[in-house]
Amino acid sequence: NPVKKIPDSHEITLQHGTKTVSALGLDPSGARLITGGYDYDVKFWDFAGMDASLQAFRSLQPCECHQIKSLQYSSTGDVILVVSGNSQAKVLDRDGFPVMECIKGDQYIVDMTNTKGHTAMLNSGCWHPKIKEEFLTCSNDGTVRTWDVNNEKKHKSVFKPRSVQGKRVIPTTCTYSRDGKLIAAGCQDGSIQIWDRNMTVHTKFHCRQAHASGTDTSCLTFSYDGTVLASRGGDDTLKIWDIRQFKKPLHSADGLPSFFPMTDCCFSPDDKILVTGTSVKKGGGSGKLFFFYRETFQKLYEIEVTDASVVRCLWHPKLNQIMVGTGNGLAKVYYDPVKSQRGAKLCVVKTKRKERQAETLTQDYIITPHALPMFREPRQRSTRKQLEKDRLDPMKSHKPEPPVAGAGRGGRVGTHGVTLSSYIVKNIALDKTDDSNPREAILRHAKEAEENPYWVAPAYAKTQPKTVFAEVEQEDDETDKPEWKKRKI
Repeated sequence: NPVKKIPDSHEITLQHGTKTVSALGLDPSGARLITGGYDYDVKFWDFAGMDASLQAFRSLQPCECHQIKSLQYSSTGDVILVVSGNSQAKVLDRDGFPVMECIKGDQYIVDMTNTKGHTAMLNSGCWHPKIKEEFLTCSNDGTVRTWDVNNEKKHKSVFKPRSVQGKRVIPTTCTYSRDGKLIAAGCQDGSIQIWDRNMTVHTKFHCRQAHASGTDTSCLTFSYDGTVLASRGGDDTLKIWDIRQFKKPLHSADGLPSFFPMTDCCFSPDDKILVTGTSVKKGGGSGKLFFFYRETFQKLYEIEVTDASVVRCLWHPKLNQIMVGTGNGLAKVYYDPVKSQRGAKLCVVKTKRKERQAETLTQDYIITPHALPMFREPRQRSTRKQLEKDRLDPMKSHKPEPPVAGAGRGGRVGTHGVTLSSYIVKNIALDKTDDSNPREAILRHAKEAEENPYWVAPAYAKTQPKTVFAEVEQEDDETDKPEWKKRKI
């Protein structure tokens, strides 16, 4: 019985915020969940690090004041693609730090092939399943573009969906096939267009009337075996297609209201069940998850999630847990203690950590010991006794040092200033000694050196006991010299 495979016996609720959770992403190992919403926040949840209080460990606003449209971990789980309401997709690392930002195109160029990036609001985006550096985005400028993480200056290739008349049409969702060879886009005219990844001009498969024209096709997803494509339309339908016979759907289910341009559908890990969520108006009942059998498209099961729309749903193949994003700011995780692995099971069993003692002592009494009567010194009645006491106190009756004249001494700085340059300038000005004759300056110390030789004399005591100095030569008078020998002044 396929219903027994649905892991819905237990659930946990993560409080993202108060506004719609419009994006969900789980890394390939299933250790971390990211949620993004209409409140511009992206929150990071670590199942292994959370306790039963279920708090996010990081919250940030990567795209300032733009609603988050899509979040997805790459195939290796080391980077995250963030698609928001602006025209530039961003790539963050695992901890939320920016890695790259796509370039904005020139909105004054008519031919979108010649612009380097998107010029209008983004609608959706996803990673290539095999090439970890490549991702895909689609935008209101009427293009689907592939990008390389290592080159943020320009897109890799551009796909331009066209209407029956050959006019531009806006893609509302895009995806890769499971092997990464095909690129599919759902457009506002109700068509689904599929290109070969290496052939950007003509579509390989297309269906013109896949959904009602003028509605936003909110999700396209390929089955795990790669033969079937499921589409969730804004016309309240869910359809399943064989792309080789693309004229009419294999199966279709209607009466599934969708108010959001990112309402999801996804396949179960065993590829036999298809899941989607429904939207409700405020006070109009509960948003539900519907499970359909892929072969016959009969409704297997439904889960009432909450009294708001169900926008995002994600069934992780490794964890075997279903994540749901709702219109009232909740992210719910459905799991089964037996059939599911890790994920939500890790954090439910942990008890809430005790708050630190320092945080609990909010109302504390500060006691100053000298304010108590037993420690308080008696107040002085008169000032004369106090002055006499102060006179005996060596610290209080210490005479202030007079200012130092000239250079500083004893560790005190002189009045000339504290900089080295001012000190040197002052000493140059004060230095009155005239050392114009160096010989005289040296001979001043001759008597002391003779009586008490220390440096040179002991070394020469045996070989040259008597010191010989050079004789002073009188300057020659230049009057005797011939004219050509005299110095020119």
